Amino acid sequence: MESQTEQNQEATTVLHLNECTTNISTAGENMYNSLMCYMVLTEPEKKAIGSICFLAGPVTFLENILVLGVIVSSATLRRRPSYLFISSLALADAFASCFFTASFLDFHLYSNSDSSNIYLFKLGGVTMAFTGSVGSLLLTALDRYLCIYQASNYKVLLTRTRAKLAIVLLWCTTILISFLPLMGWRCTTSFNPPCSRLFPYVDHHYQAFWTGLQLVVLFLIIVAYVLILWKAHQHEAVMGGAKLGRQSLRGQARMRMDIQLARTFSLILLILAVCWLPVLSFMMADVSVNLTKPQQRMFAFCSTLCLVNSCVNPLLYALRCRELRGELLALLECFKGGRKRTLGNTPVIQQGDENVHKDHTLGDSSQETISERVDRQQNSV
Repeated sequence: MESQTEQNQEATTVLHLNECTTNISTAGENMYNSLMCYMVLTEPEKKAIGSICFLAGPVTFLENILVLGVIVSSATLRRRPSYLFISSLALADAFASCFFTASFLDFHLYSNSDSSNIYLFKLGGVTMAFTGSVGSLLLTALDRYLCIYQASNYKVLLTRTRAKLAIVLLWCTTILISFLPLMGWRCTTSFNPPCSRLFPYVDHHYQAFWTGLQLVVLFLIIVAYVLILWKAHQHEAVMGGAKLGRQSLRGQARMRMDIQLARTFSLILLILAVCWLPVLSFMMADVSVNLTKPQQRMFAFCSTLCLVNSCVNPLLYALRCRELRGELLALLECFKGGRKRTLGNTPVIQQGDENVHKDHTLGDSSQETISERVDRQQNSV
């Protein structure tokens, strides 16, 4: 029975594809049938993608709201440019968890056919979220590059004011680019060029423009981290020589830190490539060739990898930072102490301080944040 249902759906989808490629000539004629050309998922695929979105969406939102809450509540973290960039990344990923999950499920799972303006407004929100996320990743990568290669002038080159200006410029540009289709850079709903086979009402030229922009940004991120890894490799080679006494122990500690830094950045590059290159490859291919139905379905699955990337970002960029973990523990202890005081128990402020100090002690052997390395280098000068 289930196989018969799938065959009927396959036949219906093929019929819609044939209708799209032949007889759709105006924007208003057969709009529902035209939009059905983009709803290519079968019922099992809808269940699989729905499960991914329903699981990753709320988790991504809670993770990034937690990161934003910790940074906003800490005056120390708010003064650091690195954490301003991380807060911008968390905000973009929180938007992505809301906009992408709602829009994707509404269109592909529930097959709701909105008007062109409503659809492009929803798509603009998704585009804004992911563009802001990738742009914030670029700012974070440039921050770390300056920290490694311009350690002595880092605090002069990247002040808090300049960091805020960079974030404002990023979001203004992101909003403008994301809503260009809503402002008029669009096409009618059909499979005839120059319309996209992946997104209704989206012009091929806009899709090529946005995809090329994302590829350039990803390329700059990769170049920045490769240069950082090269610097870490050189540092490891220098510190790997035979030395004696206290200087040898210090060199070994720095070499361990460089190795941990290299592993972390390698993981960042791997996740970035796995989550973004498949989607961008499909979008770029759609500009030059006619995608088949299986390729459209594969693109739908690859799109969820962007949401997974937003779910992983807080773990890679925020919760691995020792200072942010310390502020999070202090905040939890504050809530815990306040709750016990309301229940009539004695406060546990001293115990909380000991726990935070213990976390910092244990964190000495873990990876240092980029900002901490800058402070240590400048204090040693």
